[in-house]
Amino acid sequence: MIDEATLERVVGFHGHMCPGLAMGMQAAQICLAEIGTHSKDEEVVAAVETDMCAVDAIQVLTGCTFGKGNFIHRDWGKNAYTFYRRSDGKGIRLSGRPNAWQRDEEHTALFARIRAGEASEAERARFGELHEASARKVLALDPYDLFEVRQIQGPLPRAARIHTTINCESCGEGVMETRIHILEGRQLCTPCFDAAMPRP
Repeated sequence: MIDEATLERVVGFHGHMCPGLAMGMQAAQICLAEIGTHSKDEEVVAAVETDMCAVDAIQVLTGCTFGKGNFIHRDWGKNAYTFYRRSDGKGIRLSGRPNAWQRDEEHTALFARIRAGEASEAERARFGELHEASARKVLALDPYDLFEVRQIQGPLPRAARIHTTINCESCGEGVMETRIHILEGRQLCTPCFDAAMPRP
């Protein structure tokens, strides 16, 4: 169970409380139970298949971060998360169970009005109340009721590496060597490469 101090820390990092953040907290709880404690370096690796709110909770609670190189984003739009333990190669993949929780009709209708730019201040306030209540419902569930957990086999993601920096021959900015493009013999960063490519 997530205590209030932990909840405040996660919300403080993310900026607001919402069901997606709650899903991430629940996924992180499974990771910590099955894979191990908060990652100070690269002991634990997370590979996430979405860029929604949940990933902020996973970073805070597991210690897996982009900066350390043990947080991998796979842009597949799935409520799914894979965690690895480097010490023995154990891996688990969590995927959201369909219909594990549902927003109520009022919450859904208010969300549609907000997205359309039609909601009044009172409706926005009501939506905020329902949004937090929905998030707390997610947190009250057993994490294993929200996610299917599957043991996985196969190679672990590569450990993070520090690469040589190469200056782009167009803009002059430093670029990681693994991201350099060669065009007509010139070493270019991605934006300069894209700008130099002929347009149809």
